[in-house]
Amino acid sequence: MAFHDIRFPANLSFGSIGGPERLTEVVTLANGFEERNTPWAHSRRRYEAGAGLRTLDELEALIAFFEARNGRMHGFRWKDWADYKSCAPSRQPTALDQTIGTGDGQTTRFQLAKTYRSGLETYRRTITKPVAGSVLVAVARDPKVEGQEYSVDLAEGVVTFVVPPDIGVLVSAGFEFDVPVRFDTDRIATSVASFQAGEVPEVPVIEVRV
Repeated sequence: MAFHDIRFPANLSFGSIGGPERLTEVVTLANGFEERNTPWAHSRRRYEAGAGLRTLDELEALIAFFEARNGRMHGFRWKDWADYKSCAPSRQPTALDQTIGTGDGQTTRFQLAKTYRSGLETYRRTITKPVAGSVLVAVARDPKVEGQEYSVDLAEGVVTFVVPPDIGVLVSAGFEFDVPVRFDTDRIATSVASFQAGEVPEVPVIEVRV
C-alpha cells in the first residue's frame, strides 16, 4: 500500500457528503443509566465522492482517478470543503490561527494541528497533509519566512525551524490542509441512463492514518 500525493479533483469533491465519524460503545445498565466508552482517540472522516458529480465528463474523471489509485489500494488527498482551513471558512489563514507548540530552546520540529473548541472542551487534530504554499508560521507573534527561517514537510505536516524557538515562546501557524483518504470500495457501478436520470454512483471514501 502506498500514498499518492495527489488531490482528488476539487471540483468533484465540491458538493460531496461527509464529515467526522466517532465510535462509541454504549452499555445500558439495569437501572437505566448508561456507560459509554470509545476505543478511538481521534475521529475518522467519511465522504461520498459520487454526490459531487454533475456531468458525464466528471464521471469519466472519477473513473480515471479511481483506476489510477487501483481502487482501495492507494491513498490520496481529499479537500473537505466544510473544513480545510486553520481558521473559519469565511476567513483567510494567518500565522496566528493555531498554537502548535511552545519553544524550549532546543526543539526545532513542530507538528501542525488544529484545535476545535466548544465551551470548555477542546479536541486537537493532527494535520499531516498541509497544502503547499499555504503554511504561515509565527514565533511569539512574529511572522517567519518560509525557506529562510523554517521549512514545511508536506508529507507529514511538520514545521522545522533553522533556529529553535526560545524557551516559553508560543509557536503558531495558519494553513490550508487536505484529508488523507482512500476509496472504500473496489467497484464503481453506474450506467449512462441512470446517471442522466439523476442517479449518481455510490463511491465511498474514508480517512486513513499516515
